[in-house]
Amino acid sequence: MSEDLENRAASLDARDRLAGRRELFALDDGVVYLDGNSLGALPRHVPDRMADVISREWGELRIRSWDESGWWTAPERIGARIAPLVGAAPGQVIVGDSTSVNVFKALVGAVRLADGDRDEIIVDATTFPTDGYIAESAARLTGKRLVAALPGDLPDALGPRTAAALVNHVDYRTGRLHDLPGITAAVHAAGALAVWDLCHSAGALPVDLDAHGVDLAVGCTYKYLNGGPGAPAFLYVAERHLPGFDSPLPGWNSHADPFAMTPGYAAAEGAARGRVGTPDILSMLALEAALDVWDGVPVEVVRAKSLALTDFFLECVRTYVPEGRVTSVTPEAHGERGSQVSLCCADAHAVMKELIARGVVGDLRRPDVLRFGFTPLYVSFADAERAARVLADVLSGRTG
Repeated sequence: MSEDLENRAASLDARDRLAGRRELFALDDGVVYLDGNSLGALPRHVPDRMADVISREWGELRIRSWDESGWWTAPERIGARIAPLVGAAPGQVIVGDSTSVNVFKALVGAVRLADGDRDEIIVDATTFPTDGYIAESAARLTGKRLVAALPGDLPDALGPRTAAALVNHVDYRTGRLHDLPGITAAVHAAGALAVWDLCHSAGALPVDLDAHGVDLAVGCTYKYLNGGPGAPAFLYVAERHLPGFDSPLPGWNSHADPFAMTPGYAAAEGAARGRVGTPDILSMLALEAALDVWDGVPVEVVRAKSLALTDFFLECVRTYVPEGRVTSVTPEAHGERGSQVSLCCADAHAVMKELIARGVVGDLRRPDVLRFGFTPLYVSFADAERAARVLADVLSGRTG
């Protein structure tokens, strides 16, 4: 049976349209890297680009690089490169600050755009903790009441009091993909604004922000977009909302005339309203270089491979792993699955530690969830088969 699955993996890899992209990344021989849903692998060309940024742009040109090397326009320029990956037309995405800071900007900005009589903010009850913390702070800041609701129950929680809803596109624990079009439509039917966290979907699957009428969205760039640890996040504000977007963090970089240094604030036009202070140029330009691996790659092809990879991995797990040792908490239905597989497993911490020692790198979420992220640009079907086989060996107590 193992030989059959190994042969199928080889056949699938031979037909993989994205197979050549793997060579663009710095990956260790003999290691299966399935943690790109936490930190994407390094694109090979980024170190050379950063060496030039540091030695020439910073070391030689110094202050001149804000103009001559395009540092000042980097947030808009890089935002324009991310925009097609999330289904946004140009001029609506800005890059800068952390995901958490952008969640704060987006949620408070959404509440300020909403009807002032609405006094509730709804937050995804299964959200990544930071989003919940920020939603609670945003509610206090704006004088609103915070209501937590499961994504599936969100349509029933919405009503005439709802100002905005903050929802995760993909559940970080289980890999469940939530219904962005349907939930956005329900939020709009209630007269509220939809704010989406795309951290586990940007670069993994089509998002189509414009097509589905999303109001605001945020996402990190260090997972499936491979921007590097702590890479700056992005903020999307739909074009129709940009003129009225009132950021709760109006820094000098988002001023209409930042070098006038006037005491009064006047917001810039367009996506630049989402800027705050001086951008982190080194991280910003590492991200810009990393995005080169996406040139010529349709997101739809990435999604097709993601689903095929996770289908194949689940099949291998069912075949290799002793019955009852793990339970998938990731939905089987393609329309409900992101690009990761989460397995409930007793003693998950020890199991993952041993997997990593044997060259299969995933991660875990306490108390008992093993997470395996499948980044289609560099994960192969052979990787998926090997990961399941090693998992079976670990759970069976076999040495290898």
